[in-house]
Amino acid sequence: MTTLNDYRAERLRKLEQIRALGIDPYPAKSHRDTKIITILNHFDEKADQTVCVAGRIVAIRSFGKLAFLKLRDYTGEIQIFMQQATDLPAGEFGIKQLKLLDTGDFVEAKGTVGKSSTGEISVFANSVRLLTKSLRPLPGYDGFTNKEERYRRRYVDMNVNPEVRARLVRRSKFWQATRDFMNQHGFIEINTPVLEHTTGGADANPFVTHMDALDEDYYLRISQELPLKRLLGGGFEKVYDIGPRFRNEGVDDEHLPEHIAFEAYAAYEDYQDGMAFYEEMIKTVALATWDTLKFRVGEFEVDLDQTWPRIKYADLLQEKFGIDVFHPDRDRAFAILKQHGVSLDPNTSDARLLDHLWKQIRKTSAGPYWLIEEPLSLSPLAKIVPERPLVTQRFHPIIAGTEMGNGYSELNDPLDQLARFEEQQAMRDAGDQEAQMLDLDFVEMLEYGMPPACGWGNSERNFWLLEGVSGREAVPFPIIKTKKD
Repeated sequence: MTTLNDYRAERLRKLEQIRALGIDPYPAKSHRDTKIITILNHFDEKADQTVCVAGRIVAIRSFGKLAFLKLRDYTGEIQIFMQQATDLPAGEFGIKQLKLLDTGDFVEAKGTVGKSSTGEISVFANSVRLLTKSLRPLPGYDGFTNKEERYRRRYVDMNVNPEVRARLVRRSKFWQATRDFMNQHGFIEINTPVLEHTTGGADANPFVTHMDALDEDYYLRISQELPLKRLLGGGFEKVYDIGPRFRNEGVDDEHLPEHIAFEAYAAYEDYQDGMAFYEEMIKTVALATWDTLKFRVGEFEVDLDQTWPRIKYADLLQEKFGIDVFHPDRDRAFAILKQHGVSLDPNTSDARLLDHLWKQIRKTSAGPYWLIEEPLSLSPLAKIVPERPLVTQRFHPIIAGTEMGNGYSELNDPLDQLARFEEQQAMRDAGDQEAQMLDLDFVEMLEYGMPPACGWGNSERNFWLLEGVSGREAVPFPIIKTKKD
């Protein structure tokens, strides 16, 4: 049985032969002037013209004085029709030298556009020029299905499974459509720091690193929220950031410690304004990415093309479980969670109990709807509803069992914010590593004054969900435990 080492040894032997011929197997310059898709889509214009195409060899067939190469670039595949010739350009490969080439090599071919006797669009070239000699063969389309190997060698996966590359193109469209929408509505993108003295803006366990130059520990940000709101205090009115955030939590198909997130803040707006604005944004981005507003997500049929209902948090928990969120019956809450297979520490706070109860409802919700007015204990950065001071001006879009975003009327009372930070810090000191840290610098900014504002954030989980794949399938290089061959 031929092994990978055997294939590699054979290609190394060919590499030495190529060098012995005085040919550079890794030249810096390519003379490509035409992409393959241009020839395929505009054959009538390109017919009989001389072009230079380049790409990876995906098939080689040789029949004496004739040979056929299938060449693939990013845009498509085309046949290179070769005939035996005696006068070859210096440093190029004719039919007799094809034995030195392999599938996987990158070459360029200069020739005339036409059709073969079977009607296949081709470039007629008597020679090709080597651009890159590959030393390892790509597996076949049916020979690279193991998930771990696919994630570990994603560059191979993208060649063998073209849908992976197509998905990353849609991911790019998703974020570009988000940027376009925000820019068209007067927002300014400002990238905020990844390294922070004090991290906050979400309930999450942070990564810790050390900066040698200052001899201080720093956190990798878990959210862009607090720096963006500092910009509102600095005079900006509409700002957003799209970039990575880091959460030192589980690693599986749905939880990525590093992922791309989007956050935005608009001065002089509140959560009612935000719901209307971000409902339009989600619909606009979905259309730009997938050209539809109807999705099948697991067991859910989701139609975004409607006005989304608004449902209050307290009403939902009362209706589903008979739980009063303002005076929860802890024994009943623990019993309900146990029925759903959730076991919690007896000292779990009321806030965490309610959050776990809500998650049992959420995972069965097709949506879309807006979950609004979460209790104050669950929303340390949101304003209260004036006529209902135990709940906040907070909103989540619920789609296919997932919270596809988070927004609220931002808290800008420095004394109220300090009290909530202190409550969160007490929870953290008691052992809750996901509770938020006391950020005195942020409180100081509020004391100088920040205008009323609506804030919003969503992660690329929105893309994973509507794309219908796991998080690790939807990113180019998912985190996986190190292993060396």
